[in-house]
Amino acid sequence: MNPGDDTYSKSETAGRSLDQALALYEETYNGDSFITDRTDKDFSYRYTSTGNDDMTLRSSTFLGSLKGSLLPKDEYIVAWITDGAGAYDIDDKQLGLQQGTPVVFPTGKQFSFDMVDYRQNLVHFRADYLEKIAAEHEGTLAGPLVFDTLEAPDEQHLRRWQQTISVAAKTVLGSEPSPLLHAEINRMTAIAMLDTFAHTVSEVDSVLLAPRNARLREAVEYVHAHARMPITTTDIAQAASLSVRGLQQAFARHLGASPTEYLRGVRLDHVRAVLTNMHPDTGTVAEVARDWGFVHLSRFSASYAEKFGEYPSDTLRR
Repeated sequence: MNPGDDTYSKSETAGRSLDQALALYEETYNGDSFITDRTDKDFSYRYTSTGNDDMTLRSSTFLGSLKGSLLPKDEYIVAWITDGAGAYDIDDKQLGLQQGTPVVFPTGKQFSFDMVDYRQNLVHFRADYLEKIAAEHEGTLAGPLVFDTLEAPDEQHLRRWQQTISVAAKTVLGSEPSPLLHAEINRMTAIAMLDTFAHTVSEVDSVLLAPRNARLREAVEYVHAHARMPITTTDIAQAASLSVRGLQQAFARHLGASPTEYLRGVRLDHVRAVLTNMHPDTGTVAEVARDWGFVHLSRFSASYAEKFGEYPSDTLRR
């Protein structure tokens, strides 16, 4: 499915082939170094996915032992086992899984896992969708969400999450819901997820909260929501119903930067978030920089050092 595609889809893959199962999980979760000690004779697996591009409800059954490493990208994932046993190793800390207790997979960060004869339910949110809902729900700017994977949710929010998932499952897993109902279910589940699991967001500059700066805030929100796209100053001005000159003056007066400079700063923030979470063996500074539109790597490195007080290679190593 393509980003923004609201087409309902349902899929199921099952069998007794270890090779097919390992290929499926490695591709789905950007996995590596998967190891299992079962043979096809005493092994079976089943993987289902239902929903649309914004959110999918999934289930995974793997009757065997499985260990390896994962690196989820461009999505946020909540998972909980309903049978079997398992553990994750995150930031050199092992997180044992309790049946029925959900955890958030770290996004953009490689981690190892060790699972045995497990059944697991998962909810996948497309990254920019959940970030957009977070901005609307929490009054912040659309940007990377950093979840505290080691902080357990409190009982009240956990109960609400479980109730929401029950409603979502009944609605989505049955007959195909109408587009409007599906959108509302996705939004309700996303908000429950944000309320349940501790995270940090991109805060709004206080100057943008003044009523007279409403259009400037629209422009800033547009920049944050579309930072990964090839947007121009004209695009930003049109989104905020301002002239290009009016936009430039507003940015200079209240934010001390041109729209282009501000956009570059937002992209640098995204690069830093990726480098902070990325293992040095899984990618390079150049790859991340180019992914966020920086063509001249020497200029990028200098701008990064000026903004954050260290070179991007230092962030990656650290």
